[in-house]
Amino acid sequence: MNATTGRPGKPVHLAVYDTLADWETGHATAQLARTGHEIRTVGPSAAPVRSVGGLRIQPDLALDDLRPEDSALLILPGADLWAVTSTATAAGGDSLAPFARTARAFLDAGVPVAAICGATAGLAREGLLDDRDHTSAVSFYLAATGYAGGGRYVEADAVTDGALVTAGPTEPVAFAREILRLLGVYEGEVLDAWFRLFHDSDTAAYAVLEKAGAL
Repeated sequence: MNATTGRPGKPVHLAVYDTLADWETGHATAQLARTGHEIRTVGPSAAPVRSVGGLRIQPDLALDDLRPEDSALLILPGADLWAVTSTATAAGGDSLAPFARTARAFLDAGVPVAAICGATAGLAREGLLDDRDHTSAVSFYLAATGYAGGGRYVEADAVTDGALVTAGPTEPVAFAREILRLLGVYEGEVLDAWFRLFHDSDTAAYAVLEKAGAL
């Protein structure tokens, strides 16, 4: 939080790459933006990318220009490109591996990372889930990467372990909930009400959010 303005300081960085899953990060980025966080997109290069839904996205910056100390959080969405085979990986075919290596740099620097769906497989291949509680689509999806963290897999909608958030592809609202909690955007009954409204369509949660000025 910026002590002068009272608004969030460093931007949140959203990774963007071809075939990214449009629906997985929208709740998180929309709510962060509405509460004053700047969202900046980071591509493999400065060239436009296209989501799995056909949206053309012009990155704000290239991955090589991103430094952990300039960021509040790195969000890694799922994408078809994360689903490489072991043969392709051995041949250097994992085109998104640089994003997983950047996630390592962020976590080493104490800067949070949030990964959903296929991005969790990228983190598994990078060894970042071996010693952290985590979740994904299903346990055997990550087991196929050959990682050593199967014992830390948690059957949950989303999991936060320290500075790392993970979630499966069907849990974009839970993923957002953990991000909002981690960055201190909402907490307690307000965070619970936000989740109940957008995940469960619980209309009673609206009054809690309205009273807290969280709409």
